[in-house]
Amino acid sequence: MPKSALIIGITGQDGSYLSELLLAKGYTVHGVVRRSSSFNTARINHIYADPHESGRRLLLHYGDLTDSTGLRRVLEVSVPDEIYNLGAQSHVKVSFENPEYTADSVAVGTLRLLDCMRDHIQHTGRNVRFYQAGSSEMFGAAKPPQNEETPFYPRSPYAVSKVAAHWYALNYREAYNFFVSNGILFNHESPRRGETFVTRKITRAVGRIKAGLQKKLYLGNLDARRDWGFAGDYVEAMWMMLQHDEPGDFVVATGEAYSVRQFLDEAFGHAGLDWNQYVEIDPQYFRPTEVDYLLGDPSKARKAFGWKPRTPFRELVRMMVDSDVQLALEEKYMAGRTAAGVASSR
Repeated sequence: MPKSALIIGITGQDGSYLSELLLAKGYTVHGVVRRSSSFNTARINHIYADPHESGRRLLLHYGDLTDSTGLRRVLEVSVPDEIYNLGAQSHVKVSFENPEYTADSVAVGTLRLLDCMRDHIQHTGRNVRFYQAGSSEMFGAAKPPQNEETPFYPRSPYAVSKVAAHWYALNYREAYNFFVSNGILFNHESPRRGETFVTRKITRAVGRIKAGLQKKLYLGNLDARRDWGFAGDYVEAMWMMLQHDEPGDFVVATGEAYSVRQFLDEAFGHAGLDWNQYVEIDPQYFRPTEVDYLLGDPSKARKAFGWKPRTPFRELVRMMVDSDVQLALEEKYMAGRTAAGVASSR
């Protein structure tokens, strides 16, 4: 029988890549989406089928990590073999402004989902495997390189909430002998990354500046260093964790770190631009407590189940720039058509 997977956060960057991977492997994929007055499924539209079509293997359900009743219903309907908890309020800067909601959705939300799984397993007797999406932000101010033995030192409400979620997952693994694995993923990017995250903010600006649609890019700390990888590579590590013989905690990273300044060099340089002419520093983009240097050691994952990143830093940046240059050209074309339409109607 084909496996069934439930993805919380399916409409996000990671959820879309993971859905593609699981569908390619023959899974039936169920995804939880939050109700919105506008369509929020852009990242998965290319793999989504009309509900009236037969033989669909991607099915969406309304739900939210802040609503345990809804989560229980989704588990009853989807009957998953694997659960991937990718849902979160994941923006670090926003977590300082909305700390309570961040804690409720990220930390307590994970607890709700784990307890729903516990009830499901007890009532059905089924074996369900659970993936919890951790973050390198949990290490915060810890000295690099960071691995599974590095003590957590979170520096934001988001990071603190992720640490709590990590320990909830570990506790349920030990208390109930569940197959629960924590993936501690370092920064992973793609053309599908949200536009408020610094990497996509940069590449989006490159495209718009190149097209004459934007003049300036405002950023905060250019000296922060991050271990950046490609999200498409990292979702494979998530899946491999749940196919492994034993559950555990695994760092997923490239083992290389670059500064925001170096990202700017690569991104603007690929487009033939000098970022010094366009970038200005805005104090509002500095965090109340900064995280200066995150560098992951993925050797445990490599030894345990053979995962390693395939996309180098330069290739990742150029992939994102090329995508956003094309997006900006389309934006410019549509703006021109709109302007022409307005002029002709006068």
